[in-house]
Amino acid sequence: MKRTRWAFAALAAGSALAVGSGVAPSAAATKQSAASADAGLTRFQHQSVAWHGCQRGPDDHDGQTLDEAGAQCADITVPLDYRHPDRRTITVAISRLRATDTAGRIGPLVINLGGPGNPVLASIVLARQAMGATGARFDLIGMDVRFTGRSTPLDCGWPSGWLSRSAGVDRRGFDRMTRLVRDLAGRCGRRQAAVLPYASTANTARDMDVVRAALGEPRVSFLGYSQGSYLGAIYTQLFPRRADRMVLDSAIDPTRPGTRILRENGTQREAALRDWADWAAQRDDQYHLGRTVADVMATVNRTYHAAARRPLRVGRYSVDDTLVAALLIDPLTDDTDEANAELATTVQTLAQAAAGHAVTPSDALDRSLAGLLTGADSPAHSAQTAILCGDAAVSRDPEWYWRDIQAHRAAAPLFGPQARTITPCAFWPNEPAEAPVRIHNDRPALVVNAAGDVNSTLEMGQAMHRALSGSRMITLQGVRTHGVYLFQGAACVDDAVNAYLNTGTPPAHDIGCPRPS
Repeated sequence: MKRTRWAFAALAAGSALAVGSGVAPSAAATKQSAASADAGLTRFQHQSVAWHGCQRGPDDHDGQTLDEAGAQCADITVPLDYRHPDRRTITVAISRLRATDTAGRIGPLVINLGGPGNPVLASIVLARQAMGATGARFDLIGMDVRFTGRSTPLDCGWPSGWLSRSAGVDRRGFDRMTRLVRDLAGRCGRRQAAVLPYASTANTARDMDVVRAALGEPRVSFLGYSQGSYLGAIYTQLFPRRADRMVLDSAIDPTRPGTRILRENGTQREAALRDWADWAAQRDDQYHLGRTVADVMATVNRTYHAAARRPLRVGRYSVDDTLVAALLIDPLTDDTDEANAELATTVQTLAQAAAGHAVTPSDALDRSLAGLLTGADSPAHSAQTAILCGDAAVSRDPEWYWRDIQAHRAAAPLFGPQARTITPCAFWPNEPAEAPVRIHNDRPALVVNAAGDVNSTLEMGQAMHRALSGSRMITLQGVRTHGVYLFQGAACVDDAVNAYLNTGTPPAHDIGCPRPS
C-alpha cells in the first residue's frame, strides 16, 4: 500500500512501575468493574448527539477537509471528574465518517495518533483512503482527547516548549533546564489549576466509553499509535467487554506510564545516529560532515559542545546544548532517504553556525525551533504535559535527576541527558489524582512495532504484548521508523492487520515481516 504520512509527535519520556498482579480479571470482577465505572453516568451515556458540519471558519482547513469528505462532527458532554459526575462537565469533540460498506458494517473504530493529545479529527479522511475496503466497513471516529484540539482546550501560556529538550553537556545545561521546567509548571498552576487533576489517559479512556455509549454502540474498535497504544490498553483494562478490535501500533511499555517512558532510549538513539552517520559519510561530497562514521559523529559532538560554550545563532534563534538533541530526534525517527537528508541538512546548518558562519534554517528546522523556542505550540505542549504528569508520579527532587543523568551519561553522551532530563512534572501543581491503571488482561489485541523504532522500541512493544496476554504481535524487521500500519507500504503488516480488523480474530501466532522493498 502506498505510504501515507499522518501527524506524529515524538514520545515524551516515561516512568517504570510494577506490572499488575499477573492475574486476569474474573468475569465477576469485570462485571463489578463495569458497573462501578457506569455509576452516575446514565445522562452522559444516553445523551442525544447533535451532529453538525465540521468547518468553523474560512481558515479552518481541517474542518473543510472533513466537510468535503462527507464527515460529521459533534461535541460529547463528559464529566470533568468521573468520581463526581454530577459536578462540572466538559466537552469532547469527535468526527465521524460512516461506513460505506453498510452490508459488511462492523461498528465504530476510534483512531488516535498518540502524542498524547495529537488532534485527530481530520485524520479519519486519510485513514479511509489508506484502509481501503477494510476501512469502508467501519464508522471511522476521530476523537480529540480532553483538553486538546477542540475538546475543551487547555493552554498554560507557555513562552517555549520543553519536550525533547536535554539536560545538556554539564551542570550549567541541567540548571537551565531546571529553571525552564519549574517556570512552565508554575504557569500551568496559575492558569489551569482547576482542571489539571483531571488530565490523564485513564480519564480519556472513560471519555471514549461515554462516546461509545452516546453513539448507541455495544462495543468499540480502536487503532492507536505510539502513546495512543497506552490509551487502547487502558480501555481494554477498564472496559474489557466493550473493547472490540484493538490495534496498538508502535506500542509503549504499559508498566512505564508518564514522563519517563523513554528513559532507556538513549543508547538506541545513539546507535541510530551512528547508522545515519554511515549514510552521511557516503555523501560527504554533498553535506561535508565527514568521510567516515567516526568523522561524522565527531562533527555532531563538536557542534554539541560548541553550543554548550556559547549558543549557536541559527537565523533568528539561539541554540544552546539543551536544544541540539531535540533538533535531531524527529528526522532520526525514520530511516528513509528523505529523513536522512533532513537530518544531514540540520547537522550541516548547526555545524556551520558552530564554526561562526551566518546560517538560515531550513523550513523543517525553522518549524522545530519555533515549537521549542516560542509559544506557538503552547496549547498542544501544555495539554500533552498535563496528561503525562497526570498518568504517573515522578521524583520531585532535582538532584535525583542530576545523579541519574551523570550515572548514564557515558553510555549515551548526546541522547542520555535528553532521555533522562528533568521535566515540568517534577514541579507540577498537583500529584496524579489516581494510581496508574495496571494493565494485565487477556483481551484479544494486535501489537505492531518496527524492530528499529527509537521512540517505541521493540522491547516496549514486547512489554505491551506480555501485558495483554491475549494479544499477538507483528514485528516489521530492518526498519527504523515510528508508525507501521498504513505508513510503511509493508503489505505483510497491512494485510495481517486488515485481516484482524475484518474478522476480529488475531493471527494464530506472532508474525515477523521483512522490510518493504
